Amino acid sequence: MTGDLFGGDDTAFPDVTDGRRAGGTSAGAPLADRMRPRALDDVVGQRHLLGPDGPLRRLLATGTLPSLLLWGPPGCGKTTLARLVAGLGGARFLEYSAVAVGSKELKEVMTESGRLQRATGRRTILFLDEIHRFNKAQQDALLPFVERGDVTLIGATTENPSFEVNSALISRTRLFVLQPLAVADVGLLLRRAIAAPHGLAGRPAFAEPALDLLARLSEGDARSALGLLESVAAAAGDEGADPAAPMDAAAVTRLVQTRAARYDKGGDEHFSIISALHKSLRNSDPQAAVYWLARMLESGEDPLYVARRLIRFASEDIGLADPDALVRTVAARDAAHQLGLPEGALALAQAAVYLALAPKSNALYRAYAAAAGEVADGSNPPVPLHLRNAPTRLMKEMGCGDGYVYAHDTADGLGEMTCLPDELAGATFYQPGRRGYEAELAGRMEQIRQWHERRRQRAAGDLPDDVAAAGTEPGNPSGGNG
Repeated sequence: MTGDLFGGDDTAFPDVTDGRRAGGTSAGAPLADRMRPRALDDVVGQRHLLGPDGPLRRLLATGTLPSLLLWGPPGCGKTTLARLVAGLGGARFLEYSAVAVGSKELKEVMTESGRLQRATGRRTILFLDEIHRFNKAQQDALLPFVERGDVTLIGATTENPSFEVNSALISRTRLFVLQPLAVADVGLLLRRAIAAPHGLAGRPAFAEPALDLLARLSEGDARSALGLLESVAAAAGDEGADPAAPMDAAAVTRLVQTRAARYDKGGDEHFSIISALHKSLRNSDPQAAVYWLARMLESGEDPLYVARRLIRFASEDIGLADPDALVRTVAARDAAHQLGLPEGALALAQAAVYLALAPKSNALYRAYAAAAGEVADGSNPPVPLHLRNAPTRLMKEMGCGDGYVYAHDTADGLGEMTCLPDELAGATFYQPGRRGYEAELAGRMEQIRQWHERRRQRAAGDLPDDVAAAGTEPGNPSGGNG
């Protein structure tokens, strides 16, 4: 790429702020900063964007750069890419974090950038890290400057832009999704850092299993991996270890100790993992269910939040296919509440495995959704008179309670009456599935339907005399005591 992309001369316009450029890091900076790639070809990972046919690589080759949104987990290279893009075109690069800058300061910067462009033709790239931290009004304030081209905005976020970035701003940018680095990619970064003169310069040495362990502990986060490497290297020196002896995995484990898994209880990772747990349970996978449960609990999630989601699952995805599921899950919630963590984790694990292996049915979920939809339509007829109580003389005179049949007083535990308003006669909300206990419920519902159908036919004179005279069907379709 040539300088035509952001060409021009701004000697009369000093930078509004001290934007940091790729390759300008001091020797005393953290290892992660010292090891930032200085060319696109040095970037590790993100092949889907930067490979020969990657959309970001092709976009940069066109010589034009629109405003961008970079969405990805921590340490995947968002800041690095922004700095490299600016360096490729020779643009002025201004870097801010949304947690440390206000709208007023940014407006001043963007106004000055527009003046610079009009006077010299030189463009300004404004990199705004953690753009999701800006509220709607602050994000809206960026729009006119982006639309006029006063700045080329590169926003970075770890949260889903669909929920955290204004739709107007999304529509004016190109969105690129970055992925966590693979273990092999992180391992490559670690090896570079150990060997590089501006890295660790070869000291201390690390055995391959130790590097593999550090790569896995980083969970695809390059900055975390390099930070761990730097900490372990410093700690090894403090312990007086022989710098010539390669550090093994046991030494790394001892120095790193326990490291919490990456997890944001209020962010995208929170919702992604609870979704993974719910869908693993629904697919009857106890192995995955226990894993996602452990990911949440070991990362500091509130066990009662997890318990509430399990209780919801017991009704939404199992329901009457296994009525014990709800009872057992509520018991697990109570146990977790009384015991706390770590003891209560086993009760939740017990519930999760039970839910995963229980027969599944969403019949209750569909039944309630259908009934709620009927109510939401707004046509809600009054309660039939025969189903109303009549505690007063006036209500009795109105006919409240007339025609009501007390089911316990009948031979079959059923009354010849309808319990829905006439406008909803024949409506079906609950349709049992064919798994688990619901298969039995389906049979009982069919017996009850046939019981009512025979009586309707008898009342209409549609049954032969011998059938009509037979009275009730064998058994007790209602399931009561008769």
